[in-house]
Amino acid sequence: MPPYNNKTKKPLLNETGAVKKDWRGRISVALVYPNSYYVGMSNLGFQAVYRMLNELDHVVCERAFLPDDPYGHDKEIYSLESNRTIRDFDIIAFSISFENDYINVLSILKKTGLPLLSNARGNSHPLIIAGGVTCFLNPEPIAPSIDCIFVGEAETILPRFFEQFDPRERRADMLKNMANAINGLYIPEFYHTNYNKDGTIKSFEPLTDVPGTIQRVYAKDLSAFSTCSQILSKDTSFNGTYLIETGRGCPHGCRFCSAGYIYRPPRFRSLETLQHTFKDGARLSQKIGLVGAAVSDLPCISDLCSLGEKNDITISFSSLRAEALTHDLVSALGKSRMKTATIAPDAGSEKMRNIINKGITEEDILHATQILVEAGIPNLKLYFMVGLPEETDEDVLAISELVKKIKARFLESSRVKKHIGTIHVSVNPFVPKPVTPFQWSQMEGVGSLKHKIKMIQNELKAVSNVNVTADSPKKTLVQGILSRGDRTVSTLLQEVLKDGGNWTKSKKKSCPYETFFALRERDRDEIFPWDFIDHHIQKQYLYQEYKKALQAKKTSPCDTDRCVKCGVCLKDEKNG
Repeated sequence: MPPYNNKTKKPLLNETGAVKKDWRGRISVALVYPNSYYVGMSNLGFQAVYRMLNELDHVVCERAFLPDDPYGHDKEIYSLESNRTIRDFDIIAFSISFENDYINVLSILKKTGLPLLSNARGNSHPLIIAGGVTCFLNPEPIAPSIDCIFVGEAETILPRFFEQFDPRERRADMLKNMANAINGLYIPEFYHTNYNKDGTIKSFEPLTDVPGTIQRVYAKDLSAFSTCSQILSKDTSFNGTYLIETGRGCPHGCRFCSAGYIYRPPRFRSLETLQHTFKDGARLSQKIGLVGAAVSDLPCISDLCSLGEKNDITISFSSLRAEALTHDLVSALGKSRMKTATIAPDAGSEKMRNIINKGITEEDILHATQILVEAGIPNLKLYFMVGLPEETDEDVLAISELVKKIKARFLESSRVKKHIGTIHVSVNPFVPKPVTPFQWSQMEGVGSLKHKIKMIQNELKAVSNVNVTADSPKKTLVQGILSRGDRTVSTLLQEVLKDGGNWTKSKKKSCPYETFFALRERDRDEIFPWDFIDHHIQKQYLYQEYKKALQAKKTSPCDTDRCVKCGVCLKDEKNG
């Protein structure tokens, strides 16, 4: 479906005219999202890279997506703009946001007729590159299939990469030169993993003269540029909403959240930059979505809400922190005709919120519920996790009890408005993520997770106006394997592809990936598959946070003006 302008109903950016039509003398890039158009075009990072590439005069970039039948026999993947097979491009660039899409990367390579493994491809094939958040968490399960991986934020890597890329050069020499000249470039074929007898990693070493560690790079000044929607489409989860990124990272340090660590230090855009982008968006759509890990921490959030009210714009948020909701802010949200607010208590008991370092109390959550409904926002969406470290059945039942208390406060405020909305409760099994304090933690088994989800569903099934949904523990376990797996998991991915996406069948034929990568607590000094990436966070700091979690001790939020606890700001200061 073509993109559209919400006010004029005319195309905002034409699908076939969005890029340079003349390929002559230009590097051609097929930017591929390894999922559907609906999911890919809902991803602001994907749209931002599309814009950045097409702003380079010597580059032409077109989009491609996973077909509806990823394991079907249909061949070829075609670009959206010119309907060319992506095999004809100089570069196939994957934007990978979720580990579960690793298998889709292999499916796309197979359909395109390309060898699945990098060492089986040569100069006659397109260069396969990849970026996205999974690539600077843990790219190892997909690494054998990728020629070049971007570790960090695209704004800092893409321009330098395309200054040096030349499809006519001998590929290995060019990549080696790039690996030494550009921070954030990881070329998997230049590295080798040595293992101990028990399967843990003994060492990770370069095979040639390239850096031993890869520096995660990031844009220090977000106000120097805007990250916003490039194409508005009804065929996305945001349905024509103009998205604006307010910042990156989060100061609160929730111990399960990778975004709070890999995007350190937390950064926000200035009011001036955001106002300019907001006004651009208001000319194109009456709906604007503010995106970021800590939107409600944005210092100028009230100013943007007031701007929305003045321009009759509906504003939505990716999520809100309960303790950050002031009456002024919530009032502005209500006036913007916002219908559903999202809050993530993540745990039901105070003990569990201390363990994950959530930093909010039960009263914060109940107060947020009250003022949201009083402001005319009728519906709430609540996110919780089960399977967290040190969690008991009593803690799980505390989720149901908290939802009931929220419902009581919700009902009390709704009666005044004479309208009762709906509370949507989303329950998600916990997955330990790299570069977080919980990277040492084991994941809970499928049976136990199903039991805990059922407990919540049973407790809430008779509560009116409350809907409960839950992620599949089986699918979450797959995510756990891919999140903390090493290069050997690439063999499992290839088996899954052969078996038409049947993970259960493939895992039975392979080594016990579940036990080793997902269900096992890690030793303190174990080398992790992702340890070759330098995020500037001291591993010892993360381990101390893990131990504090097991003791239910809290840590105060980041103070980037003077804090040197985790090492990011201190190391960045030393490096200028």
